[in-house]
Amino acid sequence: MNEISSLLQKHREEFHPVVDFSATADKICRLNLSVDNPVLAQAGIKESQPLSNYIQTQLLQSGAKYGIGGYAENRAIYNMDHFSNGKEPRTLHLGIDIWGPVGSEVFAPVGGMVHSFAFNNNEGDYGATIILQHQLETVVFHTLYGHVSLSDLAQLHEGQYINRGEIIAHFGDFNENGNWPPHLHFQVIGDMYLKKGDFPGVCAISEQEKYLSNCPDPNFILNKMEQIH
Repeated sequence: MNEISSLLQKHREEFHPVVDFSATADKICRLNLSVDNPVLAQAGIKESQPLSNYIQTQLLQSGAKYGIGGYAENRAIYNMDHFSNGKEPRTLHLGIDIWGPVGSEVFAPVGGMVHSFAFNNNEGDYGATIILQHQLETVVFHTLYGHVSLSDLAQLHEGQYINRGEIIAHFGDFNENGNWPPHLHFQVIGDMYLKKGDFPGVCAISEQEKYLSNCPDPNFILNKMEQIH
């Protein structure tokens, strides 16, 4: 376990929920979007509607408020040029996805400041993206919020202080989130590698050691959502 993971585990009870969720009152379902899921793995999904239908069916059948999952998951759904550029395809997911209704509120789990933000408006990309910078016990790390509403970016400026529990974003719709079903891509990042407003949310299998060590499991922050009904 690296330094950031150990730190997040130590402080895990102090984090504010990232979405409006009660572990005692709300249900969530674990979604498997990996190559092991025969519904999704055969050819991947290039169009948003089949994936959206699948996710909505899973949520309805389970009676869940949100669907969640995806850290270190090898996914065949990234079968578009944005994720390969003619090289080894990037299929290993580096964050956790929380699937839910358009407009769902997103909260800062811990205080910090706005590191950067951008509208990554490519097919299959994040769409509207926010990155916050935090410090715990002198250790600096970042959290990334992808697929949020474009209007959320208008409220921000770099260096802006963000309070714990402050509403920072909302789940974006298809036309502003890279043409994905509404969800939040939540990722923890150590070194930003000088990037601003963007950071890889998936990597090639050959690069997994490098990226997984720099992007630890977000479940240390999302611990209140670990109880799967």
